[in-house]
Amino acid sequence: MRLRALLAIVFGALSIAAASDPAERLPDPAQEAKAREIFRDVRCLVCQNESIDDSEADLAKDLRKLVREQVAAGKSEDQVKQFLTDRYGEFVLLTPSFNAWNLALWIGPFLVVLAGVFLLMRRLGGRATEAELSQDEARRLEKLTDPETR
Repeated sequence: MRLRALLAIVFGALSIAAASDPAERLPDPAQEAKAREIFRDVRCLVCQNESIDDSEADLAKDLRKLVREQVAAGKSEDQVKQFLTDRYGEFVLLTPSFNAWNLALWIGPFLVVLAGVFLLMRRLGGRATEAELSQDEARRLEKLTDPETR
């Protein structure tokens, strides 16, 4: 059992090491760190719910190379992300930028619920309240429910 656990750890470490090829890395550690930070926020378009930092897809490797080229050229994080969104669309970012369209998507469901509550209250609020029983109706009800009169 210990041997299996040890083998699992070794293979896990090897797969992590394989995920980041040293030949792809930038020579400047500061630039590489900046590129790695950007990797975490860029979606792999093949895997879709994985960052390009975690993905092994060929497209993710190409995107990592593209980001490294942009960082090496002195582009800022915002400029690199703008380049990627211009090329691949907003979907390429795991955390999309805040804009009016996103606001409508987030607030829309709440507005629909509020409109439903408003319509329900308006419909139920217009109902007439039940009228009280007349004296004659009250006497007849009492006769029906009184156990002594049966």
